[in-house]
Amino acid sequence: MKILLTGCSGQVGYELERSLQGLGEVVAVDRARMDLSDLDQVRAVIRDVRPSLIVNPAAYTAVDKAESEAELAHRINAEAPAVMAEEAKRLDAALVHYSTDYVFPGTDPAPRLETDATGPVNVYGASKLAGEQAIVASGVRHLIFRTSWVYGMRGKNFLLTMLKLARERDELRIVADQHGAPTWSRTIADSTATVLAQAKAGGADWWRAHGGVYHLSSQGQTTWFEFTQAILEEAGIACKLTPIATADYPTPAKRPAYSVMSSQKLGQDLCALPHWRDALRLCMR
Repeated sequence: MKILLTGCSGQVGYELERSLQGLGEVVAVDRARMDLSDLDQVRAVIRDVRPSLIVNPAAYTAVDKAESEAELAHRINAEAPAVMAEEAKRLDAALVHYSTDYVFPGTDPAPRLETDATGPVNVYGASKLAGEQAIVASGVRHLIFRTSWVYGMRGKNFLLTMLKLARERDELRIVADQHGAPTWSRTIADSTATVLAQAKAGGADWWRAHGGVYHLSSQGQTTWFEFTQAILEEAGIACKLTPIATADYPTPAKRPAYSVMSSQKLGQDLCALPHWRDALRLCMR
């Protein structure tokens, strides 16, 4: 099996390049070789590599900046995955794609299921949902993993930002009324590899039975404030934390107040997921 992995320098792509070893020949490309804003280049790379599986963690993830770069966000998050799906179907290949909790409006305080109605409240979420819809409409064999609050020890993410700021400041004011499930980038990568090992063993019948949309985020839920408390506790950093409301920290993009997703479907069918606190502890080690 030849696997084309996009975004290998990103925090999820970096972990995937390691987790996918052993499943086949991994051809890992970064933005320099496959820039998702260049749709002709995306198509050309796929036709050159001729993979039997495309794994696409690459994305436009600057949530606030997307409000002023809607066209670029849509090209990378919706049009590029549509091209990947079209080319994969032409090759009779499969596509693994990653989406977000931000496809939901976050108005209902109950964990979202894969079958629940979507309704993004910002440009980023809308662009990711459009990407999902394009993949499904293509008819390609696919897995779409929606994940949330992704962090890790490389790239730009909330964990690294809090560690940096806590060492520089005496006090941090953190939003305490947004709820979600922090998910370690390595959890995403290892879970993907676990599922794809089953797919490789099961062949076309497996994809017919198990292909589709899954929620892949850690168990449990927390707030940004409580997540920060846990980060500083694991790091042994003393810093005063003050909880604030979303209204006290205005941003260009609106955030869902409650974006917790149920990963029960994935856990029952294919792969168990850790509690967010346990994953954070392992990451911090």
